[in-house]
Amino acid sequence: MTGQDLFEASASEIAAFVREQKLALVVSSAGDEALTTPLPLLTQTDASGAVTSFLGHFALSNPQVELVRREPRALILFQGPHAYIRPGWVSRPGWAPTWNYMLAQFQVRISLLPQANDEAIRALVTALEGDAPDSWRVERVGQRYASMVQRVVAFRAEVLSSRGRFKLGQDEADDTFAQIVAALGDDPLADRMRQRRKLPR
Repeated sequence: MTGQDLFEASASEIAAFVREQKLALVVSSAGDEALTTPLPLLTQTDASGAVTSFLGHFALSNPQVELVRREPRALILFQGPHAYIRPGWVSRPGWAPTWNYMLAQFQVRISLLPQANDEAIRALVTALEGDAPDSWRVERVGQRYASMVQRVVAFRAEVLSSRGRFKLGQDEADDTFAQIVAALGDDPLADRMRQRRKLPR
């Protein structure tokens, strides 16, 4: 098995990761123009657990909307915890520095769905707020909501291809791995590294 194989994430791992991260970078380009918007997205999967599409919304005033109309193909990126890993943390002679990270990327085709504005907003609010009795709902905005929902445009991003790379110390010897995790301390990356090796937190 090559080092690259070690870092590749499975379809189910990618789906779990992007559901947890929620915030993505949506990148569009056409000709010499390129625009990026950070957006929370709802992840949709098929029966096998692979990500098939994302649901989200742009502010209608965002210039990326016009770019998407011209070129619906786009790139969606999710990045998780990451950190520079210092040689000083490791007792192994000759060990070189590296950077551990989590990244999922999707080539997508975006369809703008203005008729789904209300549905997309309500679905996102429910996903973020949960369903507890005191969870915030759009009705609390009152009459303003009717005008607010007209200032966005919902979209669905159909996944054309995907790839996940989780570089979490899979290639490190046990003693080196333990030293890196100890040095990271409370950094969220340390938890991710332990999870990848199925170690207790």
